[in-house]
Amino acid sequence: MALVKYNPLRELRSMQEQMNRLLNVSWNHDLTGEDIREGLWQPSVDIYETEDSIIIKAELPDVDQKDIEVRIEDNTLTLKGERKHEGEVKKENYHRIERYFGSFQRSFSLPTNIHQDSVSASCDKGVLTITLPKKEDTKPKQIKVEVT
Repeated sequence: MALVKYNPLRELRSMQEQMNRLLNVSWNHDLTGEDIREGLWQPSVDIYETEDSIIIKAELPDVDQKDIEVRIEDNTLTLKGERKHEGEVKKENYHRIERYFGSFQRSFSLPTNIHQDSVSASCDKGVLTITLPKKEDTKPKQIKVEVT
């Protein structure tokens, strides 16, 4: 079992994000009551680093690949898209709606050691994987120490 240092501010931040999301959703729906089509959401993202690259994985269930845009500009990676609500089920037939629909946008500052011309993205099972390869000169090098 890994020990994790308790951070009391994490719970406050989470509560603040939920309140902000609640207020934004209530202010952004139209007067016809079509609030199931509108919503403010951000896909969950994991970012980790390997020896050769930085990997970003974003959860995008029910988002068509044609509705996803990945852009790098001024050392900032921007992920945009839209999750559309399928109109097959009438609103009054729902018992519960917990998923957010509508447009989303996430931006991430990139370190300077990224080779921006070789960035790749793929989507599999609702998970978008963006691979940001590191430049050759910035990869860690093992230096052998000789004992004399």
